Amino acid sequence: MTTDALALHSSVTVSLRAAKRIAEIMAKEPVAKMFRVSVEGGGCSGFQYKFDLVSAPDSDDTVIEKAGATVLIDPVSLHYMAGSEIDFVDDLIGASFKIKNPNAVASCGCGTSFTL
Repeated sequence: MTTDALALHSSVTVSLRAAKRIAEIMAKEPVAKMFRVSVEGGGCSGFQYKFDLVSAPDSDDTVIEKAGATVLIDPVSLHYMAGSEIDFVDDLIGASFKIKNPNAVASCGCGTSFTL
């Protein structure tokens, strides 16, 4: 991992709530044991977060492990997510994973779409 990649990796965090929820989900999965977070073009604000369950990392993935959870982020997505926290919220409007991204200048009401 290059110095730049290492700096980006260390700037993305996973909250304890998110790690516990990911671990709960993965415990029920027969094959997929890792949680992939990626950034894709689209959504109502320009970019959107995508969450997938996978069985193995890609060779260039950043791997974040916390409280029994393994989170994977590809290099392109990692660039857009620098400084972010992956969190899990359970409130009156529902339970979901949320990305607190300091690079986003705008986001939609659902919290999965953002603009840089």
